[in-house]
Amino acid sequence: MSLFLRNAALIPPLALLAATPALAGGFYLQEQSPKETGRAMSGGAAAADDPSVLFYNPAGMTALPGVQLSAGINALMARARQDNRGSVRSVPGVATAVPVTGGDGGQAFESVIPIPSAYVTAQLSDRLWAGIGVNAPFGLKLKYDDDFIGRYDSLYTDLKTYNIQPSLAYKLNDNLAIGGGIDVQYVKVTLTNALPNLSPLQPDGAARVRGKDWTIGWNAGIFYTSGATHFGLHYRSAIKHHLSGRYQVSGLLGPIAAGNADLPATAPLDLPDIVTGSIAHSFTPTTRAMVTARWYNWSRFQRIAITPQGAAPSVKELGYRDSFSVALGAEHDLSEQLTLRAGTMYDKTPTNSDLLTTRVPDGNRLWLTTGASWSFSPALTLNLSYAHTFVKKADIVRPDVYYGGTAAAVTTTTLARTSGRANQVAASITARF
Repeated sequence: MSLFLRNAALIPPLALLAATPALAGGFYLQEQSPKETGRAMSGGAAAADDPSVLFYNPAGMTALPGVQLSAGINALMARARQDNRGSVRSVPGVATAVPVTGGDGGQAFESVIPIPSAYVTAQLSDRLWAGIGVNAPFGLKLKYDDDFIGRYDSLYTDLKTYNIQPSLAYKLNDNLAIGGGIDVQYVKVTLTNALPNLSPLQPDGAARVRGKDWTIGWNAGIFYTSGATHFGLHYRSAIKHHLSGRYQVSGLLGPIAAGNADLPATAPLDLPDIVTGSIAHSFTPTTRAMVTARWYNWSRFQRIAITPQGAAPSVKELGYRDSFSVALGAEHDLSEQLTLRAGTMYDKTPTNSDLLTTRVPDGNRLWLTTGASWSFSPALTLNLSYAHTFVKKADIVRPDVYYGGTAAAVTTTTLARTSGRANQVAASITARF
């Protein structure tokens, strides 16, 4: 085969790998604290009443005396539906596109997706605190049925991140503290999709991409308290991963069979800066309210370049946009043992509606949450939370060109209406020593 045809045939897996960061954008996991889930993450950088403040603002550790430990899990139960609105594909040499046959993909999400987290804080002196947290800030797992009408866009997605955050905080005076730490982050990705053969009567080919990486980011914050009011401001740096792995193409037939391959490849994966501002106010000794706003610098992620070994680089445009979330919550101590809380959050998706994909069936989200804490003693507390998330419906109009620039070029256009929702139940134990 010619070098031109060989590079053209590699386009499908390259495009697949380029979709990796989109998962992190549409599926940044807010759920880094079961206690915060109950108040819709409104405590954020200012509540400073649980070791999980380490993730939201390490300077808030200075409000936690002694040694404290919090460990928990959020059980996420998400559902998404893809309704076919006329998906089609072209056939080389045929002027009219033909329908893509198949079903709606079934229930793509696993029935329960666990999101674990754990934090430890320790007061080292009257001014200095140290802590460490372990969590999973980005992730997604979907698997559509093999005959999914959007199978040329996506079939299987498994994105995992693990984040380790050692941190320090220092109290400058009785009112003001600073803190910061590093984020040691691991990411692992597996993605698959079907590839069209030249005739719709032939079975599909397949593309599979795998990649992983370790890298380091950082975060820093300030915490200010004035009587009944706490203020917090936190910055989490962008993280630039350099994925390395393999892509594999199989099942291509006839003139495009030379595109079957198993080659190493690399790709950058840019995760956004995040700025969090929070206020927590105690109206009475037993009643508190919180508000938090976050900004996500997703506009830095516009495209991704793939560098396969032995082939030319490929660039895929994704056009992410800056996004934000706003949360409001309140809690009330019914007794020394029992605290009730509730909250709501509006969370805007960073995905570009013109480039929306079934791999990230995302839309703007509205959260409604509730929760409770039961103190068995001053040293041990159980936190329970429930959250429901409404996801706005969106239309997917996704054209993808395979074997472009050749007589074998095929365009698949995924046309679907996506809708979804999510429930989650969360629990954690906080221990104080």
